[in-house]
Amino acid sequence: MNLKSINPYNGKQLASYKQHSQSQLTNKVQKTHKAWINYQQTTLAQRSVWMENLAQQLLLNQEHLAKLVTEEMGKPLQDGIAEVKKCAAVCQYYAKHAADFLKDEVIDTDAKKSFISYQPLGIILAIMPWNFPYWQVFRFLAPALMAGNSGLLKHASNVSACALAIEKLVYKAGFPDDIFQVLLCDSKSLAVVIENPLVKAITLTGSTQAGIQVAKKAGELLKKTVLELGGSDPYIILEDADLEQAAEICVNSRLINNGQSCIAAKRFIVVKTIEKAFTQLFVAKMKAKTYGNPTEPGTDLGPMARIDLRDELHQQVTESIKKGAKCILGGFIPEGKGAFYPPTVLTKVKKGMSAYHDELFGPVAAIISAKNEDDAIKIANDTVFGLGGAIFTKDLTKGEKIAKEKLQAGSCFVNSLVKSDPRLPFGGINQSGYGRELSLIGMREFLNIKTVYIQD
Repeated sequence: MNLKSINPYNGKQLASYKQHSQSQLTNKVQKTHKAWINYQQTTLAQRSVWMENLAQQLLLNQEHLAKLVTEEMGKPLQDGIAEVKKCAAVCQYYAKHAADFLKDEVIDTDAKKSFISYQPLGIILAIMPWNFPYWQVFRFLAPALMAGNSGLLKHASNVSACALAIEKLVYKAGFPDDIFQVLLCDSKSLAVVIENPLVKAITLTGSTQAGIQVAKKAGELLKKTVLELGGSDPYIILEDADLEQAAEICVNSRLINNGQSCIAAKRFIVVKTIEKAFTQLFVAKMKAKTYGNPTEPGTDLGPMARIDLRDELHQQVTESIKKGAKCILGGFIPEGKGAFYPPTVLTKVKKGMSAYHDELFGPVAAIISAKNEDDAIKIANDTVFGLGGAIFTKDLTKGEKIAKEKLQAGSCFVNSLVKSDPRLPFGGINQSGYGRELSLIGMREFLNIKTVYIQD
């Protein structure tokens, strides 16, 4: 079957892509490996020039790229442009810092000389989702190429045009032929790629179930994986929080990418004494957000990426309501075409409800009441996930201690929304995955960290 790209705003088919056959996939692996043999010998200075060129290509083509992502998954144009700019920034970051990250580290031992060397592995296979079609790719691609690795991309089928656009820009920037290639195939066809001995490691961003399947397959083959999976990020609002600021940040985080973000705020755990005041502010700000045509200026939220995803989200909402949650905003499927879902707020969310335990991947907020600070932390950690979390308090010393020692997640923020930054490692624990992307740590995930020992 062909891969189809459907515009979620109007339901029209944008394009159909013929899948690569098993032999074509194998051929692409071989070509990418052949390109890597020479590429690993290129200098960091040369790679840096190409990476800077890639950043400039992104900026020069930002409007076209944003239009593609709006058409394929419904992201408002201004948000698409912001995503492209962030990709350019991560290219520039690694172009500037890779030399420092990869330099040898001399270790004092009883040898005449001993040191740690960071060497490329070869082909890194990236399996990426549709929610940030560019950013998800570039946070793997920029460090991988700068480290001297090569890359293969299996993107989500509904954003194939975005995937092919990235491939084109890589070569316009001057990178050697075949060093990065897009695989047009479904998930079932990937086994032949993962099993290929020339593929050295896999990075996946996606659902927990997808991560389990890829990790299982890679584990059988003893191949390194980095997994960034689902999340149900808790945002704790304590008694001494600036409620106006907290409500603004919480709404903005919940509605990042129309709520279709692993690190969007999902569960708002509010100390009971301020629950009513916070909820009023939060609902007013959610209500003020508009949804509609993603190509029109001023549209806050476009459609969700697919009809089936919207329907699944609505089912989670209705199931939670049946178990006692109260819907005080939204919670319905709008009339007309498009995969739209309104900003929705659920209160009285408790254990046993989908809104309490599961990831709600869309513009739905779950407000959970906590007796006190300790109870709020306990509820925040009562999850199978562990991607991010945030605390709102005027006591920065206390906020730092909670973030550092008490919240169980890969990224914890105080008085701010959780976000990825090229300078900081990004990733989760528990069923949110393992390994890290970005920063020096993310770059070293896909390197041979080699000991070199020299004696007279």
